Amino acid sequence: MQTVASAMREASALLEGVSDTARLDAELLMAEALGVSRSELLVRHQTAPVPPGFAPFLQRRLAAEPVAYILGRCEFFGLELGVTPAVLIPRGDSECVVEAALEACPAQGRVLDLGTGSGALLLAMLSQRPDLEGVGLDASHSALEVARGNAARLGLSNRAVFLQRDWTDDDWAAKLGTFDCVISNPPYVEADAKLERSVRDFEPAAALFAGADGLDAYRALVPRLRDLLDGAARAVLEIGCEQADSVGALARTAGFCVIVRNDLAGRPRALVLS
Repeated sequence: MQTVASAMREASALLEGVSDTARLDAELLMAEALGVSRSELLVRHQTAPVPPGFAPFLQRRLAAEPVAYILGRCEFFGLELGVTPAVLIPRGDSECVVEAALEACPAQGRVLDLGTGSGALLLAMLSQRPDLEGVGLDASHSALEVARGNAARLGLSNRAVFLQRDWTDDDWAAKLGTFDCVISNPPYVEADAKLERSVRDFEPAAALFAGADGLDAYRALVPRLRDLLDGAARAVLEIGCEQADSVGALARTAGFCVIVRNDLAGRPRALVLS
């Protein structure tokens, strides 16, 4: 009988060619197959027999499918969020957008999340500010279903509304009103960019790519932001780490002052527009 411990050692070796976190991936998949937490796995189940669900999970990961899609969830800003291939997997780099927005936003008011996906940015803000309400927009019906599910599981449905809007339509902002903060992690990858297989083959292209230079979404959104902001309210936009100058120029042309915020790795990751 093969034990959990030996199966994870073999899986980790196999995953070295696929993942930079091979051992962690093996542990997370094994814990899921056993129906226990990772800490329980490590403490109590090392000599247990390998559950039948582990092999299919491992094969999916060896095909480069992200662990978050296999598990159907991931952690962001201390929240456990459901994810499916209809939405981008929230990443730690985006937490600096939430932090900047929380600094820029009043204790109570309305927040607008443009391209909400899983709802990660908006729900993270609402989880920290009990007097905030929010609206999340996305062009994808499937993404909105994920966001609504996350809001329900987190007990935030009473403060979060999710609407289907496409910012390529002329009237996408109609009847939304104004907001005390606008946040967005729009598509910003260049059309010919070389991406890891786990991203290129599994995450939604519409949420990744934004034209030849990666700026199409910003060209559509930035000129409309002033009409959505209430008075001195601010917008916080996630950017690619080499886009601070180009997106900043678009924002200044639209009449905004721009502050750059870095992520944990020290790379430009968000612009605060005021």
